[in-house]
Amino acid sequence: QHSPAAGAVGALPLSSMLSALTKFSALRPRGLATLAGHSKVWRVYLSGEIHSSWREDVAAGIRDAGLSEQVLLCGPNPSHEDSDDCAAIILGMEEKRPNWDRIGASMNAIRSRTLIDEADVVVVRLGEKYRQWNAAFDAGYASAKGKPIITLHPPSLGHPMKEVNAAAMAVCEEVPQVVQTLAYVISGALPSPRDGDAWEPIADRLGKGNPNP
Repeated sequence: QHSPAAGAVGALPLSSMLSALTKFSALRPRGLATLAGHSKVWRVYLSGEIHSSWREDVAAGIRDAGLSEQVLLCGPNPSHEDSDDCAAIILGMEEKRPNWDRIGASMNAIRSRTLIDEADVVVVRLGEKYRQWNAAFDAGYASAKGKPIITLHPPSLGHPMKEVNAAAMAVCEEVPQVVQTLAYVISGALPSPRDGDAWEPIADRLGKGNPNP
C-alpha cells in the first residue's frame, strides 16, 4: 500500500502556505539536469516525531516546488493513541504494559518496515522536545537496507545525532532544506545560495580541483 501523493495532503493554514510559497518559489532549474528523474515517481518515507506539522510543511514545499506528480510521501501512523493501542484493540488487551507495548510495536512495524523497504529516500526527523528512539531505529534499518537518508534536526542535536548523520547523505536543519535537496535530486533545481551574496563557486573560493581540465 502506498501513501497518497504530496498534493493530496490536507489543507494547511493560510499563513503556512504563504510561508511555504516564499521559501520554495526561488527554486530554479540548471541546464539539462532538469530532464533527469522526471519519469520516475520517488517514494519518500518521513520518519520521526508526530507532535508538530513538519510532515505537512514538507508536503506543502513539495507542492510549491512543482513536484507533486513525482513524489509520494508516506510515514508511520501519525496518531499517537492509535499507534499505542492498535494491537490491543484488534487482538485484545494485555495485563502488563511491556506486553501491550510489544504487540503494538510489532503491528506498527508491519507498516514502517514495508514502506521503508519500498522507499527511495528516507527522511529522519528528530526534535528537541521528545526522545524519538523509533526514528533512530528507522535510520539504522534504512541504512542497513541501503536507503539514502536525509536527517532533519536543530543544530543543538548535531552531537547526539553524529552517528546517524554520518550515515546520512544530507544533514538538514530546516524543512526547506529537505525540500530543496529533494528538488535538486529529482529535477536539478537549486535555490538561491544559503550564504547569500557571500556565496562563491568552489573554483573561485578554493581553486580548481583539476588544474588541467
